[in-house]
Parts: sequence; C-alpha cells; structure tokens
Amino acid sequence: MSKSFVFNLLINPQTGEAKELSQDELQQWQPDQGILWLHMNYRNPDAQKWLKQAGLSLTDTQTLLAPDTRPKVEATAERILMTLRGINLNPESDPEDMVAVRLYADTGRIITSSDRKVKSIGELAEHLLLGKGPTTPGSFILELCHRLTLRKVNMVTELEDKLADQEEAVLQSNSGSPRAELAELRRQVIAIRRYLAPQKEAFFNVINTPSMMTVEEKTHMREIYNTLLRVIEDLDSIRDRAMVTQEELANQMTEQLNKRLYFLSLITAIFLPLGFLTGLLGVNIGGIPGVDDPHAFGWFTLGLLTLIFIQLGLLYRFRWLRK
Repeated sequence: MSKSFVFNLLINPQTGEAKELSQDELQQWQPDQGILWLHMNYRNPDAQKWLKQAGLSLTDTQTLLAPDTRPKVEATAERILMTLRGINLNPESDPEDMVAVRLYADTGRIITSSDRKVKSIGELAEHLLLGKGPTTPGSFILELCHRLTLRKVNMVTELEDKLADQEEAVLQSNSGSPRAELAELRRQVIAIRRYLAPQKEAFFNVINTPSMMTVEEKTHMREIYNTLLRVIEDLDSIRDRAMVTQEELANQMTEQLNKRLYFLSLITAIFLPLGFLTGLLGVNIGGIPGVDDPHAFGWFTLGLLTLIFIQLGLLYRFRWLRK
C-alpha cells in the first residue's frame, strides 16, 4: 500500500475483486487495467501533492482537500463529485460530530478523502479485497451511500430507544428525571439533522441530474434517498417527542412545587391565629387574664387545640384539604 493513501486499490470491473497497488504500480496505472480507487487523508502532504498532479479540475481538487464541506453533488456525463456526511463511530467521539466524506468518480477512477476513520469506507475496502465489491464507479457510489445511510438508520434506532426510556422515566415520575439527558438528546438530533437535510438534497440531485450512473443505479439511489428521507422524518419525530417529554417534565415539577407551596400555605393559615393569640397574651403589661390562675395555661392550651380543630374542619368543609 502506498504510504500516501489509506486505501490504494485496483478494482477488476468484471469480478469486483481488488488488489493493493504499490507506489510504482500506482504511477504506471492505465484505465484499461481496471478501476482505480484511492482513499486518502486529505491532510497528508504526499496525498495532497499527488492529487494536485492527478489532472483534476481546480474545483474537484479543492473540494477533495477542503477541511469544511457541506453535503452536495455535482454530476455530469463524465464525472460525479459528492460531499457526504457519515456518523462518527470513532472511540471517544460524539456521533453527531459527523465525518465529512468527499468523493470524485469518473469512468476509470474513484477518489475519496476524509481526515478521520470512516467505518463504511473500511468495510467497503474489505469487501473489495474479498472479491465482493462493486464493479463500476456508479455501483461504488451506491454502495458507499447505502452504508453511510444504514449507519444513520441504526443511530436513529438507538436514539428512539433512549428516548423511550426517558419518556418512561418521566411518566413514572422518577425522582431522577432525565432533564439533562433530554436536553442532550435534542441537541444531538438537531446537530445530526443539520447535515442530513442537505445530504438528502444531494441524493435527490444524483437521481434527477444526467450523470454517468445508469438508470438501474439511479433506481437503487432512489431507494437510498427514500431511506434517508425516513431517517430525517424519524429525527423530526424524536425531536418533537423530546420536546413534549420536556414539557411534561416541566409540568410535573411545577405541580410538585405548587403542592408544596399549598401545604406551606395551609400550615401558615392554621398557625397565624395561634401566633396572634400567643403574642397577644405574651405582652408584658398588666391586665392579662389568668396571671393568678394556676389552671390558666391548661385552659389556654385547650383553647388553642380547639381552634386548630375548628380550622381543620372549616378547611375540610371548603374542600381546601382535598386538592
């Protein structure tokens, strides 16, 4: 394998088998030998140098080397240029931090680039080395788009399962309500959808723009487009469900707070007249009744208890204790 490229393969268009090329074999490659697939880390200086000398247009070269890209497609009868996004499955990475994949394909060459590992690219290379890969540039694009979309389907399924657990926790009014988890889930959905919407448009343009892809390949691309469309609809559904769940959680917290304030208000209402009476009889001035009566404290305490029961009876009658 050439040190300049992550994958450096020559694909047999009859069998779909591929073999690795050395640096010398790469320099001597001719279109009649087979389809050349190069996958590079666009930050590699050697790969950058080779690409600038590969005879591509300035726009194609700049797109393959661009650090920041937005999903799009430019297609003609001679070549296809695509920028796509894949789920980031690298260790210690957030899935919503999507990896940009750039692709150029003509009748004899396929060039892809990224700056991070893309599992779909790796699996595609493994299948090619096992003789189970695509046999044309169009079918290569289909296979790559299918694998990238399948990752998104799996990710959405995981998000739906996570949301279902959080919805159940909220409905059960668990003490550890997942406020932070819901906020993080909504953030992930918004970030992922930000890239999938333009990628959907890119797939649509591939289908409806004259290009090097055959009618059958475009039919398969339409199926991939419909799958991606369902993924976006599921993301919208997850976002809306998360919002409703957050609102339900906020309502539960508000209801709990109101119940506690209501209880405190009842306690205040009961003890307010008691405090008034004890304060009135506790003033240190002459004329306070019961000062010389040894039973006055007992009678006063009994009177306070009677007053409490009267208040509780009134509160119960007015249904204030039945909220």
